[in-house]
Amino acid sequence: MAKTQKIIITAAVTGATQTPSLSPYFPATPQQIIADAVTAHAAGAAVVHVHARNPEDSKPTPDIGIMTDIVSSIKRQCDAVVCITTGGSLMMTKEQRLAPVVQLKPELASCNAGSVNFVFADLATKLKNPKFDWEVPYLQGTYDLIFSNTFAGMEYYIDTMNQHDIRPEFEVYDVGMINNIAYFLNKGLVKKPVYLQFVMGILGGIPATVENLAYMVKTAREQIGDFVWSCAAAGKSQFPMVTAALTMGGNARVGLEDNVYLRPGVLAKSSGEQVTQLREIAERLGLEIATADEAREILSLKGNDNVNF
Repeated sequence: MAKTQKIIITAAVTGATQTPSLSPYFPATPQQIIADAVTAHAAGAAVVHVHARNPEDSKPTPDIGIMTDIVSSIKRQCDAVVCITTGGSLMMTKEQRLAPVVQLKPELASCNAGSVNFVFADLATKLKNPKFDWEVPYLQGTYDLIFSNTFAGMEYYIDTMNQHDIRPEFEVYDVGMINNIAYFLNKGLVKKPVYLQFVMGILGGIPATVENLAYMVKTAREQIGDFVWSCAAAGKSQFPMVTAALTMGGNARVGLEDNVYLRPGVLAKSSGEQVTQLREIAERLGLEIATADEAREILSLKGNDNVNF
């Protein structure tokens, strides 16, 4: 496995899982998403992972205009690597999910490595006075949805990203998905360096344990060979798992997409606050934090001058 001398911190600032009523600090409008991303970068995040939300009701949206405004503003204000989602939300078609990437041609984009029962229905029980009517049914609806990423869909995503020189960040929700990536690598579609984001603790995916993380790294080494990897974990598992990842030679993702808390019982006031805490942990472990340009070198990205925003 390829080891990096410096740690890439990713901040996932909004996502499509959390809803605005879960935290008063949650970045639920385009302007809040922009501000949270810029703050996270200033705190040490080399990469910011971005979804778009409607400015009127804060609902996840595939609107390319809104995404363009968000990523363009982030680029004007800082030098972070902008990783645009192709996850979108569970309610979007694969064409809707990919459209912003085709239009904007970022350096890095998420690429989901297989289908999964991506369930976050239990979050609905935490909403006592939701701000918007859509929040509770949106969350509850995931109990009967599959986050579909067929082999045809994955090949379509990978091929499209190759055409636009976009590095896929493969989102791996369970160990079998590593074999999916290996299949496309052996087929000649996936280019090195392969970048894996192990997303753990999702209901429907692999549980967030150190043993499971070690097993996924071992399996990836056997199936893929050299690769760069990072770890993200949902909810209370976030900091235990990303800390374990750092000790195992990996990179780490935090942010309010994955967890609205800084520590048990204490809401994070921004993704940047989580990045600061992660950076302090990394530095106490004797690790150095990669800048955005160093992350570009590690991941062999095309550079900020070659995006379409």
